[in-house]
Amino acid sequence: MSEHTVCDVTDALVKSWLPPRPAEGHKGTFGKVNLLSGSVGYTGAPVLASRAAARGGCGLVFLGVPAFGEDTTYRIVAGGCVEAMPYPIRSAADFLGKTTPDAALIGPGLGQSPEAEALVLEVLPQLRCPVVVDADGINILSRHISVLDGRDAPTVLTPHDGEFRRLTGCFPGPDRAAEAAAFAQAHGCVLVLKGHRTLTAAPDGALYRNTTGNDGMAKGGSGDVLAGLLTSLLAQGMESAKAAAAAVWIHGRAGDLAAERFGHRGMTPSDLIEALPAVWRELEEPV
Repeated sequence: MSEHTVCDVTDALVKSWLPPRPAEGHKGTFGKVNLLSGSVGYTGAPVLASRAAARGGCGLVFLGVPAFGEDTTYRIVAGGCVEAMPYPIRSAADFLGKTTPDAALIGPGLGQSPEAEALVLEVLPQLRCPVVVDADGINILSRHISVLDGRDAPTVLTPHDGEFRRLTGCFPGPDRAAEAAAFAQAHGCVLVLKGHRTLTAAPDGALYRNTTGNDGMAKGGSGDVLAGLLTSLLAQGMESAKAAAAAVWIHGRAGDLAAERFGHRGMTPSDLIEALPAVWRELEEPV
């Protein structure tokens, strides 16, 4: 049994964490995100992540898509973007020079090619904003954990059990809270250990347990939605651990609404994104 105190996340708690949204605000007020995502065969991940970021409330979404050689990934992804602003990346300078983001996301559908690995290892140390590392970003980082340890800005990792094994060498055991907390404290990051009752661990020892979500969300692409949503909340100025715990709760609540409409078998990750406005309406009601 874990000796760590775990806080269950509720709608009231999420409401209390959300930053104010001034009526006179403009797109620059609400944050700018930059995503590094996509590769051959994984063109849906960047589209899902960027759409979730836009639905998450940030003002501007830039989407950098690797375009090495004759790679057509960028053109495919660009065709699926409406709110996001996609652009091709052939070097780290292309990504770093595009904009100065308030938060960045690295990893969804990125692949693990030598070119992708080189991009991550060059980009991550130079980003001074909060960064979410997801999916293949985690897989790459697991081979270069010193890059994570060298970060001096907030970093959020969002592994499922298999990715956690790559990070640590073993699957999480029965005391998931203790293992999540130990990793977060050892590496100075926020760890979102995904699964049933997802756990968010902060480097200061705070632990949050999610109370929303269902098995219909266990489909490829759901994690991309969470990553984009989380990055959006970070860009709006939320503290990293609270942004992560709130994003997980909101993501799960959207999943519950999608399940009510489409059923657990029939719902898709796109349905999670389309359910986000209803979650925001619930959260914007007076406490």
